[in-house]
Amino acid sequence: MAAAAPRLSVVIPMRDVQTYVGDLLLTLRRNTAPDIEFLAVDDGSRDDTPRLLAESGVPGLTVLTNPSPLGLSGARNTGLDAARGEFVTFLDGDDWVAPGYFTALADAIDGLGCDFVRVDHVQVTGRRHVLHRAPMGRRGKVLDPRAAILPVHDRSMVDYPYAWAGVYRRSLGDLLRFHDVLHTAEDRPWIWRLHREAASYAVASLAGVFYRRAVSGSLTQIGDARQLHFFDAFDLVLSELETDPEAEKLRRKAVRTYCALIAHHLAERDRLTPPLRRELRRRARRTVEGFPSDALAEALPGLGADRRDLFADLLGIDA
Repeated sequence: MAAAAPRLSVVIPMRDVQTYVGDLLLTLRRNTAPDIEFLAVDDGSRDDTPRLLAESGVPGLTVLTNPSPLGLSGARNTGLDAARGEFVTFLDGDDWVAPGYFTALADAIDGLGCDFVRVDHVQVTGRRHVLHRAPMGRRGKVLDPRAAILPVHDRSMVDYPYAWAGVYRRSLGDLLRFHDVLHTAEDRPWIWRLHREAASYAVASLAGVFYRRAVSGSLTQIGDARQLHFFDAFDLVLSELETDPEAEKLRRKAVRTYCALIAHHLAERDRLTPPLRRELRRRARRTVEGFPSDALAEALPGLGADRRDLFADLLGIDA
């Protein structure tokens, strides 16, 4: 007799995270339940990660292997292909969650009956823990995902893109898949597509994910060409908006967020090599000059004086 399908699948992409595997396995042991499966995707690790996973003995853990690394997007897609749960969530290999968190997450979406549920999280930098709340004040109510894309200048749900800060019905199918060409900012087009095309969502006041910041070797710390994939990510957002019935209205939000990301990277450019700094400025100038003039005119004043100065320098105009 075939085993019953799990209620929740937890997809965990990981590569060369042997330093953090102990914390991860402890998290999984504290969240073991008969209706939860853990899918650890070893994305071409070259350290001791595969052995530590294989010898873990964690109930409900399946280890999947990408012999050659596909990146975070590809690894998550590998896990999605293998998932059997009614619901699916994500966890990065260097993060951890509170005991009982995954059961609480599945109970939240089960009880609300919506397509997906977003949650809060805790950012951890060394010993410092800071709660970060999803930018929606209405909690525990089923809402329209499209209505959560705006307003333009205030932080909205598409500005909270973290895939691991939520739980999703696996029946959403291709809406849950990631563009595997992206190695950073992969969750930006993903969250936009989810909010444009899913039928319902909610925010629950759960904060069980502990997101580890400033991890040596993580993509947020490495200053190589992958850092510039945010251009490709937001080009995808704008491209997919072209056929949206509310394209003109939503494009204003996308341009504003794109400008904010460009400004962030211009301000942080010192961690890039000199050739990448030049490429950053070249692509940024070309991108900004290609924005609709009305959308750009609306976006820039709302960015703040420091960021406006960056754009003035980039474009050779008066601030």
